[in-house]
Parts: sequence; structure tokens; C-alpha cells
Amino acid sequence: MMLKQNKNKIIIALIFILILIIAFYGSKIPIVNKIPIFTKKHEHTYKPVLDEQGDVKYWTCTMHPSLKLKEPGKCPICSMDLVPVKRRGSEKKSTMAKKVEKSDMNQSEGMQGMSGMQGMHGMSGMGSGSKSMGSDSESTFIVSTQRQQMIGVKTQTVSIKSMTKKIRTVGMVELDETKIEYIHTKFSGWIDKVFVDYTFQHVKKGDPLFSIYSPDIVSTQEEYLLALKSKNILGESEFPEIAQGAKSLAESTKRRLKLWDISEDQIRELEITGKVKKSLIIHSPITGYVTFKNAFENMYVEPNTRIYTIADYTTAWVNADIYESDISLVKKGQEAIITVESLPNEIFSGKVTFIWPHLMTKTRTTKARLEFPNPDLKLLPGMYADVELMIPLGEMLTVPKSAVLRTGKQDIVFVDKGEGNMEMRRVELGYEAGDSYEVRRGLKEGEKVVTRANFLIDSESKIQAVVATWGEASDDSGKATSETESHKETQAIKLPQSGQADEPGNSKQSE
Repeated sequence: MMLKQNKNKIIIALIFILILIIAFYGSKIPIVNKIPIFTKKHEHTYKPVLDEQGDVKYWTCTMHPSLKLKEPGKCPICSMDLVPVKRRGSEKKSTMAKKVEKSDMNQSEGMQGMSGMQGMHGMSGMGSGSKSMGSDSESTFIVSTQRQQMIGVKTQTVSIKSMTKKIRTVGMVELDETKIEYIHTKFSGWIDKVFVDYTFQHVKKGDPLFSIYSPDIVSTQEEYLLALKSKNILGESEFPEIAQGAKSLAESTKRRLKLWDISEDQIRELEITGKVKKSLIIHSPITGYVTFKNAFENMYVEPNTRIYTIADYTTAWVNADIYESDISLVKKGQEAIITVESLPNEIFSGKVTFIWPHLMTKTRTTKARLEFPNPDLKLLPGMYADVELMIPLGEMLTVPKSAVLRTGKQDIVFVDKGEGNMEMRRVELGYEAGDSYEVRRGLKEGEKVVTRANFLIDSESKIQAVVATWGEASDDSGKATSETESHKETQAIKLPQSGQADEPGNSKQSE
């Protein structure tokens, strides 16, 4: 009897404990069911936050575009100010409609729809006011007028103007080859006396250089004197043939003296004096400097012996290097100026007189010969010269150099279309002259291009494009992850519902 009573007490105690357990867990189940699906396990996933107007997608850092935060503030990585990524107008309407419906399913679809948005990003301190433009052209974007003033944007109008290209190159001063004299004799002999006996000695035209003894010259002088006597005696002959023969002999002998470079004055002196000179004096044919000397007393010389070289320095040549790309621009008669290191403040003016018809393969250059007057002998052979050639190009459509971003593969300008609209445009450039480029394609006369702060504008447009692309990829990835985790969470939360015991409709079944 006692055993039966103890058994009943144990059963009653177990039932009481079971009721307490059911009551405890039954009170917890409704609380779990009331938790929103995307709150418990999706705190780490990205959910776009809207401002009062519903136009802010999220906040990000221009240096770390993968960072996406709900609230404005500082970047946790680099401490730069966060900038907002805004929606376009069509997405604002869609988002506001979905917000009114307050449906979990619509919220999930709203996250998917944000993948096509484009946002505004700028450099540190640029803030809002610049956003991607909803245009058919991917190269068009918006930078507000206020933002342009903050970053110092300046523009200039594309115009047609006369261009003169300035080619800068180097050259070397050389002698005028047309004013160099080489002193030889046309007969053999021995030098008796040297009058100009050192190199670079200055001589004037007609100055004696050296005297030479030649047996051929002596015998020819004697023949000429005899021919003159015969001419004087037989010139009055009754026989014309004899008179003409004497005259021809004298003329042929005189012509032979001239062929040996005996001057007319020397021949006249021989005719007057009637005396044969043993030594003949050779005179300088020009005024200049002796650049080569090979004359010594008692030295035997022949017609192929170069005895002196005399150069006129009053005209100087400069052979300037012309690069292959500029050869077609350089023409005979164009003006040129040079400066030399010894006279840095003095400018010498000359002209192009000749262009080499040959390209040097190692340097890919040719030579242009420039001619300069040099009366004061300030330009000396061997000097290096800085050369500037002025090339007139005519009337051309031009754009300032400061407006062009040269990337190597392409040249880009930013066209100001007004009211904050900017367009990135590729252009084809031609000649470069001063502070301008010739524009062959891509711009029209009267268009305005950005000439200052265009690097910031370029960064603005590129960051917009990159962040928009990253945003699309992140939204697609976030949507897929959200759907997967949402499905798992729903299954996990609904599992306890199948075993609920304290719900009004299920209490009897539990019992």
C-alpha cells in the first residue's frame, strides 16, 4: 500500500515538473515568432538607409569604396569624411513606394533594384553636389556650379587662331665652306722665304704668303721676253703671216704664265722692267685667318702639296639637328635665332639656307644649315648653340595645353556644357605651338573646355564609374547572400512552431 502511494507521488511530481517546463518554453515561443526575419542573423549584411527625401543609398569613403556605412562620419580606415552615394530619380520613386507598402518581400526586392544606381564621389573635402548624370552618354556627368567654384574650375573657349610652332634644338658653329681657300702651286719648286709663319695668323687679301723658286717659271719668263721682242720687231713686217706669228707666240707665252697663277700685275712688271725674277711671290687671295700652314723655307713643293688654308670668318654656319618628326616643317628661308654659352644675353638672327637630304639612322635626325653674319667674330667654329626655328603653321582650331589630359593612348578634354554638365571627350591633336595644340577632331569652335582643376574633374568621373560598378557587384552579391541566409533563418525560426503546446489551437493536441 505504501509502495503504491509513493509511486503516485512520484508520478504527480513528474507531471508537475513537465507542466512547469511546458509553461516556461511555451511563454518563450511567441516572443521568438515576433522577431523580424532580417534582424537576428543579418545585422552584418548591408541594408540601404534613406534620408528624409529617400535619395541617399549609403555612405562610403572615396579612398576605400568597398566600405559602405549607414550613417555619415569619418572613415574608420583613413579618417577621411564619408560621402553619400545617391539614388537616381526613378529609383527614389520606386523606393518610396516600397517603403509605404512596408512589406518584407518588397524590402528584399528594393535591395536588388539598387544595383543599377550611380552615386556621387569626390576627393577629400569635395562632399555632395556632384553626381552621375542620367544621360545616354557614359562620359557625361554632373559637377555642380558650387562644387566647381570650390575646386577652382576654369574654362576657356576653343577658337581658331594663327599658330607659329617653335622648334628648339641644338647645333654647332662651323666655317662657311664657300669662303675657304686652299693655297697650292701649279708648278714644282722650292720655297725661298715664308712671310706667314704660324697658324691662325690674320691676313688680308693681297698680303704675301711665301716666295718660291721654280725653273719652269724662270724659263717661261725668258720665253715671254723674247716673244715680246719678236713681236716688236716683226710686227711691222710686210708679210702678214710673220707679223701674226710673232704676235701669237707672245700671247701664248703670256697665257702660260697666267695658267701658273702669275698675276696680271706681275706680268706687267716683267714687261716694264724686262728682268726675269728668280723667285715668285705668292699672295693671299682673300682676307681671313690661316687655319692650316705647311710652308717652310727650302721645302720642295709640287702641285698636289697643300701649303696654306685660309678661311673667312665673317659668315658663320650652324648645323642644327632636326628630328625626324619636324623635317617636313623646316623650309629654306625660314628665320632662326641662336644663343651661345659665351654670350648668353645676346641673340643672333639668321636664316635656313640648306637642309640635308639624308637622315642619320643612329640619331634619327638630319641637319639644317643656318647662316649668320659674323662681322665681329663672336661666333667661333666649334661653339655649341641653342637653336630656335620659327615655323608659321597658319590658321588652325586650337585648344589650350592645360585643357588636355594626355594618357599615352588617348588625349582627353572635359567640355563644360553648362549648368554643371560635364562631358569627357576624346580628341585628336595635331601640331604643338606655344601653349596650344591644334585640334583635328573632337571639338568645335566656341565650345568651352576645362583648363584648371581638370585632374580633379578626371578623378571625379573615374571614381563615380568605379564605385558605381562596385556598388552593382556588391548589391548583386548581397541580394544572393540575403536570400540564402533568409531562407535558412526562416527554416530555423519555424521549426519550434511545429511543436508548440501552449498555443490556443494546439493545447489539446499536445495533451
